[in-house]
Amino acid sequence: MTRLSTIREGVIRYHEEFTPGPTLLEEEVRELSVWRSILHDLGLVGQDARRYDGAGFGNASTRIQPFDRPKGSRPFVITGTQTGGLSTLGVEHFTTVESYDIRSNVVVVRGPTQASSESLTHGAVYDQTSLIRWVFHAHAPVLWRKRKELGLPTTRPEVPYGTPEMALEVWRLFDQSDLRTIRIFAMGGHEDGIVAFGFSASEVGCRLIDHQARAMCL
Repeated sequence: MTRLSTIREGVIRYHEEFTPGPTLLEEEVRELSVWRSILHDLGLVGQDARRYDGAGFGNASTRIQPFDRPKGSRPFVITGTQTGGLSTLGVEHFTTVESYDIRSNVVVVRGPTQASSESLTHGAVYDQTSLIRWVFHAHAPVLWRKRKELGLPTTRPEVPYGTPEMALEVWRLFDQSDLRTIRIFAMGGHEDGIVAFGFSASEVGCRLIDHQARAMCL
């Protein structure tokens, strides 16, 4: 049965049409699970009582077929809400976003758990081109503080994360910066928030780690 719910993580609020469904197969989420564990081990995803009012932070997703769907209905698998504190995720911690409407602030989800509160942002990235297959949202304090020195496109500081406004900011950055080329941006109004994306998980993960190292060298 489908239910309409409101998800709150800190200051985030969005509407989710959630239909409980079966878990994905292990082989369907294996690569996503491995990279999410790597991000957790590096401290880019996690949960800390001393940070962000104790809320879990960071998430990761991957596109799934069919890849030729129109904007707003490009399905992807994403980590479930508030799973940041878990070092390893099982199949029950991943869910499928079937569609998303930025203007009406609605995300349609099917799976064993509710989706990450950043699902609209992920959807906005996937809407840019069907060649984008992976999105990692990390929390990297040093990289975030050095975003200007590294020339990272950055969303406006007054725009809160997990909102339709943030998703529209993603569209703005694609239109007004070189984001299509560098494939990593900072969230100006979301402390420590960094988003990287690309065609493969290793490409996205290595881009994120490389920028983290560059920031630490400054």
